Amino acid sequence: MIAIIPARGGSKGLPNKNIKILNGLPLIAHTILAAKKAKNISRVIISTDNYEIATVAKDFGAEVPFMRPEHLATDTSLAIDAYEYTINRLEANDGISINNFVVLQPTSPLRTCEDIDSAIALFKQKKAFSVISFCKEHHPISWHKYIDTDGKISSVFEDKLQNRQDIQPTYFPNGAIYVMNRKVFETRNYYSDDTYAFIMDRMNSVDIDTIDDFLYAEFLMLNHKFI
Repeated sequence: MIAIIPARGGSKGLPNKNIKILNGLPLIAHTILAAKKAKNISRVIISTDNYEIATVAKDFGAEVPFMRPEHLATDTSLAIDAYEYTINRLEANDGISINNFVVLQPTSPLRTCEDIDSAIALFKQKKAFSVISFCKEHHPISWHKYIDTDGKISSVFEDKLQNRQDIQPTYFPNGAIYVMNRKVFETRNYYSDDTYAFIMDRMNSVDIDTIDDFLYAEFLMLNHKFI
């Protein structure tokens, strides 16, 4: 199965984050190495508009067969359009047919090769439309509240007194792994009745958006073995 790693150059929250050095390696390298080590991944393709990212990615063994067009790399561009462009270009250039693919975001550096292989195995076992990685939420979602500019609190959900252990656990997509059938391009939706969750450990689910996320990921990497 082909893995696509999307890595555009215009990061606002943490400039140049995709190639920022994390525990001795550029951030994107952690995802490339995990993908290359995964048994079920045949090719690792980088989708980027940035030549510096492309150079770093090639140094770590990923393919950059073409650059992403500028109109697919803006703040308002949809990721699904970049994936569709990548799949269509690969098929046209290589004369192949790609029915299923994996998306691995470089901002999830603690996701392991075992996570990738297990998610793909679940996708195949279930004959799924998609498999998306999730992480268990620590706090009940029913505890969430709105807070207005004056500091007043209002309810998001119906207020109901319950013991924590009586509340059904909730999960959130952690952004680490998306295994998908190309039918997502037709439906314009990652989810269907045949979508399944691959549950990941919270420690492997860090998604880097800010410098705080980056420092936390580095702390975890220094104290645990990943990839």
